[in-house]
Amino acid sequence: MKRFWKTVTTAEADGTWQIALDGRAVKTPARMPLAVPTRALVEAIAEEWATRGEDFDPREMPFTGLANAAIDRVAPDPEAFAATLAAYGETDLTCYRAGDPEELVARQAAEWDPLLDWARGRYDVHFELAIGIMHRPQPSATVDRLKAAVLALDPFQLAGLSPLVTISGSLVAGLAVLHDAMGAETAFAATHLDELWQAERWGEDELATQARETRKRDFLAAARFVRLLD
Repeated sequence: MKRFWKTVTTAEADGTWQIALDGRAVKTPARMPLAVPTRALVEAIAEEWATRGEDFDPREMPFTGLANAAIDRVAPDPEAFAATLAAYGETDLTCYRAGDPEELVARQAAEWDPLLDWARGRYDVHFELAIGIMHRPQPSATVDRLKAAVLALDPFQLAGLSPLVTISGSLVAGLAVLHDAMGAETAFAATHLDELWQAERWGEDELATQARETRKRDFLAAARFVRLLD
Protein backbone atom coordinates (compact mmCIF):
# COMPACT_ATOMS: atom_id res chain seq x y z
CA MET A 1 0.00 0.00 0.00
CA LYS A 2 0.99 3.62 -0.51
CA ARG A 3 1.08 6.15 2.31
CA PHE A 4 -1.53 8.83 1.67
CA TRP A 5 -1.42 10.87 4.90
CA LYS A 6 0.94 13.31 6.55
CA THR A 7 -0.28 13.69 10.13
CA VAL A 8 -1.53 11.21 12.74
CA THR A 9 -3.52 12.40 15.75
CA THR A 10 -5.52 10.78 18.54
CA ALA A 11 -8.47 11.99 20.60
CA GLU A 12 -10.82 10.74 23.28
CA ALA A 13 -14.52 10.63 22.49
CA ASP A 14 -17.42 9.00 24.33
CA GLY A 15 -15.13 6.97 26.57
CA THR A 16 -13.03 5.54 23.75
CA TRP A 17 -9.90 6.61 21.92
CA GLN A 18 -9.82 7.24 18.18
CA ILE A 19 -7.17 7.96 15.59
CA ALA A 20 -7.27 10.39 12.68
CA LEU A 21 -5.14 10.76 9.55
CA ASP A 22 -4.89 14.35 8.36
CA GLY A 23 -7.88 15.09 10.60
CA ARG A 24 -10.10 12.32 9.19
CA ALA A 25 -11.13 9.50 11.53
CA VAL A 26 -9.78 6.07 10.65
CA LYS A 27 -12.38 3.38 10.00
CA THR A 28 -12.19 -0.38 10.05
CA PRO A 29 -12.55 -2.48 6.87
CA ALA A 30 -16.28 -2.76 7.72
CA ARG A 31 -16.46 1.07 7.86
CA MET A 32 -16.85 1.22 11.62
CA PRO A 33 -14.96 3.84 13.66
CA LEU A 34 -11.59 2.54 14.81
CA ALA A 35 -12.33 3.26 18.47
CA VAL A 36 -10.31 1.46 21.17
CA PRO A 37 -10.73 1.30 24.95
CA THR A 38 -7.37 2.59 26.23
CA ARG A 39 -5.01 5.44 25.60
CA ALA A 40 -2.04 3.05 25.59
CA LEU A 41 -3.54 1.05 22.72
CA VAL A 42 -4.47 4.05 20.60
CA GLU A 43 -0.95 5.45 21.02
CA ALA A 44 0.53 2.14 19.85
CA ILE A 45 -1.80 2.12 16.85
CA ALA A 46 -0.96 5.75 16.08
CA GLU A 47 2.73 4.86 16.14
CA GLU A 48 2.11 2.13 13.58
CA TRP A 49 0.55 4.65 11.21
CA ALA A 50 3.07 7.40 11.93
CA THR A 51 6.11 5.23 11.22
CA ARG A 52 4.99 3.79 7.88
CA GLY A 53 7.12 4.64 4.87
CA GLU A 54 5.87 5.55 1.42
CA ASP A 55 5.25 1.86 0.66
CA PHE A 56 4.10 -0.47 3.43
CA ASP A 57 2.49 -3.81 4.18
CA PRO A 58 -0.60 -3.71 6.46
CA ARG A 59 0.65 -6.95 8.04
CA GLU A 60 3.37 -4.81 9.62
CA MET A 61 0.62 -3.14 11.70
CA PRO A 62 -0.55 -5.89 14.10
CA PHE A 63 -2.24 -3.63 16.65
CA THR A 64 -4.37 -2.02 13.95
CA GLY A 65 -5.26 -5.46 12.62
CA LEU A 66 -6.24 -6.83 16.01
CA ALA A 67 -8.31 -3.74 16.82
CA ASN A 68 -10.08 -4.09 13.46
CA ALA A 69 -10.78 -7.74 14.28
CA ALA A 70 -12.19 -6.85 17.70
CA ILE A 71 -14.60 -4.36 16.16
CA ASP A 72 -15.56 -6.08 12.90
CA ARG A 73 -15.31 -9.79 13.69
CA VAL A 74 -15.70 -10.22 17.44
CA ALA A 75 -18.03 -7.48 18.63
CA PRO A 76 -21.01 -8.48 16.41
CA ASP A 77 -21.19 -11.91 18.13
CA PRO A 78 -18.63 -12.25 20.94
CA GLU A 79 -20.24 -15.40 22.35
CA ALA A 80 -19.80 -17.32 19.09
CA PHE A 81 -16.22 -16.10 18.71
CA ALA A 82 -15.44 -17.05 22.31
CA ALA A 83 -16.85 -20.53 21.78
CA THR A 84 -14.37 -21.25 18.98
CA LEU A 85 -11.47 -20.37 21.28
CA ALA A 86 -12.93 -22.22 24.29
CA ALA A 87 -13.05 -25.40 22.19
CA TYR A 88 -9.25 -25.56 22.37
CA GLY A 89 -9.64 -26.45 26.04
CA GLU A 90 -10.99 -29.86 25.01
CA THR A 91 -7.73 -30.78 23.23
CA ASP A 92 -5.14 -28.55 24.88
CA LEU A 93 -1.61 -29.14 23.60
CA THR A 94 -0.22 -29.35 27.13
CA CYS A 95 -2.34 -32.43 27.90
CA TYR A 96 -0.79 -34.60 25.16
CA ARG A 97 2.61 -35.94 26.17
CA ALA A 98 5.34 -37.98 24.58
CA GLY A 99 6.02 -41.49 25.87
CA ASP A 100 9.71 -41.28 24.97
CA PRO A 101 12.53 -40.35 24.75
CA GLU A 102 13.05 -39.55 28.42
CA GLU A 103 14.64 -36.17 27.67
CA LEU A 104 11.55 -34.95 25.80
CA VAL A 105 9.20 -36.39 28.43
CA ALA A 106 11.09 -34.53 31.14
CA ARG A 107 11.14 -31.25 29.20
CA GLN A 108 7.41 -31.40 28.53
CA ALA A 109 6.74 -31.97 32.21
CA ALA A 110 9.07 -29.13 33.22
CA GLU A 111 7.52 -26.61 30.85
CA TRP A 112 3.87 -27.72 30.63
CA ASP A 113 3.12 -28.80 34.19
CA PRO A 114 3.46 -25.23 35.55
CA LEU A 115 0.87 -24.05 33.01
CA LEU A 116 -1.59 -26.73 34.07
CA ASP A 117 -0.87 -26.05 37.75
CA TRP A 118 -1.68 -22.37 37.20
CA ALA A 119 -4.96 -23.24 35.49
CA ARG A 120 -5.87 -25.70 38.24
CA GLY A 121 -5.36 -23.01 40.86
CA ARG A 122 -7.12 -20.22 39.01
CA TYR A 123 -10.12 -22.11 37.63
CA ASP A 124 -10.40 -25.08 40.03
CA VAL A 125 -10.17 -27.61 37.20
CA HIS A 126 -8.71 -31.08 36.64
CA PHE A 127 -6.90 -32.19 33.49
CA GLU A 128 -6.67 -35.65 31.96
CA LEU A 129 -3.24 -36.25 30.42
CA ALA A 130 -2.69 -38.55 27.46
CA ILE A 131 0.38 -40.25 26.03
CA GLY A 132 0.44 -39.76 22.27
CA ILE A 133 -2.10 -37.96 20.12
CA MET A 134 -5.24 -40.07 20.62
CA HIS A 135 -8.03 -37.85 21.92
CA ARG A 136 -8.80 -38.08 25.62
CA PRO A 137 -11.87 -36.12 26.76
CA GLN A 138 -11.45 -33.58 29.51
CA PRO A 139 -13.90 -33.55 32.45
CA SER A 140 -17.06 -31.64 31.60
CA ALA A 141 -16.52 -29.34 34.59
CA THR A 142 -13.08 -28.40 33.24
CA VAL A 143 -14.43 -27.65 29.79
CA ASP A 144 -17.31 -25.61 31.22
CA ARG A 145 -15.13 -23.55 33.56
CA LEU A 146 -12.56 -22.74 30.91
CA LYS A 147 -15.36 -21.81 28.53
CA ALA A 148 -16.87 -19.50 31.15
CA ALA A 149 -13.49 -17.82 31.59
CA VAL A 150 -13.32 -17.10 27.86
CA LEU A 151 -16.95 -15.95 27.64
CA ALA A 152 -16.24 -13.40 30.37
CA LEU A 153 -13.75 -11.54 28.16
CA ASP A 154 -14.61 -8.44 26.13
CA PRO A 155 -14.19 -8.24 22.33
CA PHE A 156 -10.74 -6.66 22.49
CA GLN A 157 -9.47 -9.28 24.93
CA LEU A 158 -10.92 -12.01 22.73
CA ALA A 159 -9.24 -10.56 19.64
CA GLY A 160 -5.89 -10.58 21.43
CA LEU A 161 -6.43 -14.03 22.92
CA SER A 162 -7.22 -15.56 19.53
CA PRO A 163 -3.66 -15.66 18.11
CA LEU A 164 -2.28 -16.61 21.51
CA VAL A 165 -4.46 -19.74 21.45
CA THR A 166 -4.40 -20.63 17.76
CA ILE A 167 -0.65 -20.19 17.38
CA SER A 168 0.20 -22.10 20.55
CA GLY A 169 -2.52 -24.75 20.28
CA SER A 170 -3.18 -24.20 23.97
CA LEU A 171 -6.07 -22.38 25.60
CA VAL A 172 -4.27 -22.67 28.93
CA ALA A 173 -1.14 -20.98 27.59
CA GLY A 174 -3.21 -18.24 25.93
CA LEU A 175 -5.08 -17.49 29.15
CA ALA A 176 -1.83 -17.52 31.14
CA VAL A 177 -0.33 -14.88 28.86
CA LEU A 178 -3.57 -12.86 28.83
CA HIS A 179 -3.60 -12.76 32.63
CA ASP A 180 0.14 -12.09 32.87
CA ALA A 181 0.81 -15.40 34.61
CA MET A 182 3.50 -16.31 32.05
CA GLY A 183 5.64 -14.19 29.79
CA ALA A 184 4.97 -14.34 26.07
CA GLU A 185 8.49 -15.47 25.14
CA THR A 186 8.33 -18.28 27.70
CA ALA A 187 4.85 -19.36 26.60
CA PHE A 188 5.81 -19.41 22.93
CA ALA A 189 8.91 -21.50 23.59
CA ALA A 190 6.95 -23.87 25.84
CA THR A 191 4.21 -24.49 23.28
CA HIS A 192 6.76 -24.98 20.51
CA LEU A 193 8.87 -27.30 22.63
CA ASP A 194 8.44 -30.36 20.40
CA GLU A 195 9.43 -28.44 17.28
CA LEU A 196 12.42 -26.84 19.01
CA TRP A 197 13.52 -30.19 20.42
CA GLN A 198 13.43 -31.75 16.95
CA ALA A 199 15.47 -28.85 15.57
CA GLU A 200 18.06 -29.28 18.33
CA ARG A 201 18.30 -32.97 17.58
CA TRP A 202 18.22 -33.01 13.77
CA GLY A 203 19.10 -29.45 12.79
CA GLU A 204 17.07 -26.48 11.63
CA ASP A 205 15.12 -26.37 8.39
CA GLU A 206 15.24 -22.89 6.90
CA LEU A 207 11.59 -22.75 5.85
CA ALA A 208 10.41 -24.18 9.16
CA THR A 209 12.50 -21.65 11.04
CA GLN A 210 11.09 -18.76 9.01
CA ALA A 211 7.54 -19.99 9.62
CA ARG A 212 8.20 -20.28 13.36
CA GLU A 213 9.66 -16.77 13.50
CA THR A 214 6.55 -15.41 11.75
CA ARG A 215 4.33 -17.18 14.28
CA LYS A 216 6.46 -15.84 17.11
CA ARG A 217 6.18 -12.28 15.80
CA ASP A 218 2.39 -12.56 15.68
CA PHE A 219 2.26 -14.23 19.10
CA LEU A 220 4.37 -11.53 20.77
CA ALA A 221 2.32 -8.80 19.09
CA ALA A 222 -0.90 -10.32 20.44
CA ALA A 223 0.63 -10.52 23.91
CA ARG A 224 1.56 -6.85 23.81
CA PHE A 225 -1.90 -6.01 22.48
CA VAL A 226 -3.59 -7.50 25.53
CA ARG A 227 -1.14 -5.70 27.83
CA LEU A 228 -2.12 -2.39 26.18
CA LEU A 229 -5.72 -3.03 27.28
CA ASP A 230 -4.79 -2.84 30.98
